Amino acid sequence: MPAHRVLVVDDEPGLAHALAITLRAAGWDVATAGDGASAISSIADRGPDVVLLDLGLPDMSGLDVIVAVRAWSRVPIVVLSARQHGEDKVDALDAGADDYVTKPFAMNELLARLRAAVRRAAVPADADDVRVTAGDLTIDLARRRVLKGGDEVRLTPTEWAMLEVLVRNRGRLVGRRQLLQEVWGPGYSDETHYLRVYSALLRRKLEDDPAHPRHIRTQPGMGYVFEAEPDADT
Repeated sequence: MPAHRVLVVDDEPGLAHALAITLRAAGWDVATAGDGASAISSIADRGPDVVLLDLGLPDMSGLDVIVAVRAWSRVPIVVLSARQHGEDKVDALDAGADDYVTKPFAMNELLARLRAAVRRAAVPADADDVRVTAGDLTIDLARRRVLKGGDEVRLTPTEWAMLEVLVRNRGRLVGRRQLLQEVWGPGYSDETHYLRVYSALLRRKLEDDPAHPRHIRTQPGMGYVFEAEPDADT
């Protein structure tokens, strides 16, 4: 099985070098970039399986890199940053990042998050050829595509993973802990803020009125339900 390809984007040469050595020792195929322009070029040319991105780059913000890449690629992006404020995490996830790791970090946790990001982005070999229609939405589970009013909606790998779990369980409550474990892994069962951020992102892309969602419904304190045919009065 070929090694997964990771692009490390960081303007600190010492840290980038240390990360590259550790990742290669763990079996990853590693490339590095020291600025945003080089990162975007490398993503386009090399097609990595996952990107590890620092937000503080010399030529542009890491957020700008995320926005630029999301215009044409769904490659998983894991942010690695010293910024620990909640709004920084939300901004990065909102821009299209799939995960956020703060410095300092434990290397085993970082490796686990990279593996999880790649796993979420992989197309299941046994995906059912199922299409679900919900209002003007068409969700193709086999081809991992969403159409809204006939136009394709671009989702990040993590957005898709959350939507897929909800759609496969459509009409049934998916508990918060179950959703976190299926999308992010067993170590994330208490990270409920991920659900708030990603449910808001999905509603913004899929719902006609995100403030009054018809399809991605919250059961307060319990979890989420995907309603393909919601009641007219709800």
